[in-house]
Amino acid sequence: MLAWARLSRTPFRDLGFVRPKSWRITLLGGVALGVASKTIMKAVVMPLLGAPPVNQGYHFLVGNKAALPGMLFTLTITAGFGEETVFRGFLFERCRKILGCGRGATIVTVLITSVIFAIAHYLDQGWTGVEQALFTGSFFGALFLFAGNLWLPMATHAAFDLTALAMIYWDLESEIAHLFFQ
Repeated sequence: MLAWARLSRTPFRDLGFVRPKSWRITLLGGVALGVASKTIMKAVVMPLLGAPPVNQGYHFLVGNKAALPGMLFTLTITAGFGEETVFRGFLFERCRKILGCGRGATIVTVLITSVIFAIAHYLDQGWTGVEQALFTGSFFGALFLFAGNLWLPMATHAAFDLTALAMIYWDLESEIAHLFFQ
């Protein structure tokens, strides 16, 4: 996407690469939002949707020290940076060019990008992953609009995924999924 931006002469600023007012608040806020949103998704939202307490597609990570370096890279760079660049940066920019920037167009943009983001999670996470990604995609889209840059949703997304990894690695998924609902 960054190569496309360069070739099409689309300013990186149009994709959301704008310096935040405070890097510290952005990063710390993103971490706090990511940890909180993953915990709420696992303990409240997904149980209400009838999701299984354990993500079987990633259960191989329980106690798997050998897989950690690759997963840490994947979740921070590929998901946090990469997915936000594509789904909030590139797709928001494209939708805004087509639909405009009004309130209705912005709502449609968040919905379109969230649905595409959710569908992208089907292959490795199934319908449960699609459901979760629909919620998180909408949340990350709202953060992008609120912050006016990609850095807050990137930090939040990375922290969300790293929290999920921690829950899986330490085999806490079922326990957290049953905090409120048995």
